[in-house]
Amino acid sequence: MRRNVILSLLLIAVFVAVVAVAVGVTRPPSGTGVADSARTSSAVPVVREDSHVLSDAGEGAPVLVEFLDFECEACLAAYPLVEQIREEYAGELTFVVRYFPIPSHANAMNAAVAVEAAAQQGRFEDMYTRMYQTQSEWGEQQDSKAPLFRQFAQDLGLDMAAYDAAVADPATQQRVEQDRQDGMALGVQGTPTFFLDGELLQPTSEGDFRAQIDAAVNR
Repeated sequence: MRRNVILSLLLIAVFVAVVAVAVGVTRPPSGTGVADSARTSSAVPVVREDSHVLSDAGEGAPVLVEFLDFECEACLAAYPLVEQIREEYAGELTFVVRYFPIPSHANAMNAAVAVEAAAQQGRFEDMYTRMYQTQSEWGEQQDSKAPLFRQFAQDLGLDMAAYDAAVADPATQQRVEQDRQDGMALGVQGTPTFFLDGELLQPTSEGDFRAQIDAAVNR
């Protein structure tokens, strides 16, 4: 899908939680979208203790969680809006990121592992941002982009011995996979998928999305 088409369908890609739309945007192997009946499960937390928090508004604040795939063009299209919301609701809304690499995206797992390796050095947000800034350079390609992601880590000034060890450690990929498994258990089938205070969001527009956040903030 051409980038200009994706941008023009931004609100649809981000907010319309229908299988037909998700299939067209995210292209996972067996169809995507969010199950209409998906809700939180007492056995599967929407946020774990080790989940990555980009904006922390403190105890009692509403929590917005995004399941994402760094190779997903719809996630890239949603990224500017997510950043705008983070800025507008700073101090009022906690924002949490969870991985959901789609198997049909050849470098989605590599990207997530690279971000997780950077997170181990306290640089999650830096690598998270870099992945979106550079997606056009490496997305939708079948060869491994792990060497390029290593260059990103080097550019950020990471300890490369520690980075290499983290990437090679199976526990790093297992950490990513735990997010993906949790997402599937929660009904996530496509990206980006958002939860607000543990409830699946299915807004019909940006205005609806903001209205739900406002309602949560003002409760």
